[in-house]
Amino acid sequence: MPKLIPILYLSIIVLIIGCNHNENVKKSNENNILKAKQIPLEDFFKNPEKSSYKISPNGDYYSFMAPYNNRMNIFIQKRGDTNSIQLTYEKDRDVAGYFWPNDNQIMFLKDDGGDENYHLYGVGIDGSNLIPYTDFKGVRAQIIDDLPDQDEFVIIGLNKRNKQVFDPYRLNLSTGELKMIAENPGNIQGWMFDHDGKLRLATAIVDGVNQSILYRESEDEEFRTIITTNFKEGFSPQFFTFDNKNIIGSSNLGRDKSAIVEFNPLTAKEVKVLYANDDYDVSGVGYSYKRKVITAAYYNSWKSERHYFDSISKSIFEKIQNQLPGYEIGLTGINKEENILIVRTYSDKSLGAYYIYSTEENSLEKIVEVSPWIDENEMSNQLPIQYSSRDGLNINGYLTLPKGYTIENAKNLPVVINPHGGPWARDGWGFNPEIQFLANRGYAVLQMNFRGSTGYGRKFWEASFKKWGREMQDDITDGTKWLIEKGIADSNKIAIYGGSYGGYATLMGLVKEPELYAAGVDYVGVSNMFTFMKTIPPYWEPMLEMMYEMVGDLEKDSVMLREVSPVFHVDKIKAPLFIAQGRNDPRVNVDESDQMVEAMKNRGVNVEYLVKDDEGHGFRNEENRFEFYRAMESFLSKQLN
Repeated sequence: MPKLIPILYLSIIVLIIGCNHNENVKKSNENNILKAKQIPLEDFFKNPEKSSYKISPNGDYYSFMAPYNNRMNIFIQKRGDTNSIQLTYEKDRDVAGYFWPNDNQIMFLKDDGGDENYHLYGVGIDGSNLIPYTDFKGVRAQIIDDLPDQDEFVIIGLNKRNKQVFDPYRLNLSTGELKMIAENPGNIQGWMFDHDGKLRLATAIVDGVNQSILYRESEDEEFRTIITTNFKEGFSPQFFTFDNKNIIGSSNLGRDKSAIVEFNPLTAKEVKVLYANDDYDVSGVGYSYKRKVITAAYYNSWKSERHYFDSISKSIFEKIQNQLPGYEIGLTGINKEENILIVRTYSDKSLGAYYIYSTEENSLEKIVEVSPWIDENEMSNQLPIQYSSRDGLNINGYLTLPKGYTIENAKNLPVVINPHGGPWARDGWGFNPEIQFLANRGYAVLQMNFRGSTGYGRKFWEASFKKWGREMQDDITDGTKWLIEKGIADSNKIAIYGGSYGGYATLMGLVKEPELYAAGVDYVGVSNMFTFMKTIPPYWEPMLEMMYEMVGDLEKDSVMLREVSPVFHVDKIKAPLFIAQGRNDPRVNVDESDQMVEAMKNRGVNVEYLVKDDEGHGFRNEENRFEFYRAMESFLSKQLN
């Protein structure tokens, strides 16, 4: 497993969990189009039957998450057995994530009511000896390094001493002892250890907008700064070379698109470029821990792509792919000997299945369908599209049409415009329960990677700076009008829906284009730029100056920020609005939605408003997802039909 520096991204990403079902196809009386029968809503959004498969270091067991009292919990099963053992019994909140630190124990993270202050626990593989390692109120734990060669220890980060920053601790798994390795001076955002488990590198914020890499050759030395750059460019370390001398990472220094490079910390120079792509950022890279070789680089075009450095890895992947034609595949687990792999399939129409693959036997054993109630033949294709913004940028995206329609025969359909969260993230190709649900209900759905979306290079990213509600919004509008011009959209039946930044874009869409959208659904979205930036989580505060440069300065840009704050322009909104919010949201405070609802009511306009007291930034609990999507379905049906 690569030793990645935990980086606190500014992305505001909505967590969406869901699944699907199937029914028979019926022939429409209109245009001889084959349409799918309506699939129950719950089939799209209920918990998967089993998911998140991993394998023990020795390869004897595999673990997975499955529902228990409608919450996702951890189970373990010996390879070859049919019975599993339940390890966790969480009833209030899903387990957020887990991993194997050794052959005898599993560690997992869980927060309280969506507050994202994750607590770290450990449990034996027989379900005994549950240990709350970081049961500190209001403290967030993060995994820094799982130390694969040290069964008794892992490295974690805690903001226990200072809520704004994370100190690295060596955690003794047997005793629970936490030993601080270094005290964060206040500007360190990430720590990286070498392959011997020694703390050798750190990334820091300097003067709010500049970033430095700090390095030392041994733990006996003091850290020294080896390179400082503006946050817009730089080198992002991922792991040391296997001799612990140089560093492998992604870099956009002197280039628009990030590339995978080898970096010499003593000279602060790139040794060589390992892989670059002319069209897309390449930011991911993997390696074989056993064979000590770099295996592949990863990037996204309209699909996930790989570039192989290693013939053995390429051969293994091709052998698996040959046995699973028609599906994309990913590797979710591997044992220390690297001869037993957990394989996950997926597509735009299927959540796929998990398999165990033996490299020695070239054998593939199916473990489970993630959501066996899904009939992919009932689902819709997610089609890659491209259009031009009004100022000449190429905007990539995806169009999903109701089953039976093609771009050629789709005419005058009701449409849901779905801008993504982040905003410094992107939409990708793959199964999305929201999109498939909306398509099943007869809506065409347009997703677009507006300017600022990641993966398209520095220039495209920077084009979004201080453009919230402005050119970024124009890109969304231009996509909507493109659909109208193509004749696909019924111009009187277009809704806009999004979560987080997408929720903000929904509100701004209704403000800026009151005649374009017939309805809007805002899910945990920002409404007031001033209050939003004053209520960010404490561990985002060291990056506040960057946010000022990327979004706007609260004082210097106050006129502009007021202009792009929907709450101050509710008088321009004509379309009906539905808002959903988690009470405990640490990223977009509930006050963002409260303000918007209050402003609309003061105008005498009623707003449908759903608040869940046990949720944060997006609804994770199954019953809350059902309630939200039922309400959204009813709302859209009323407004677009």
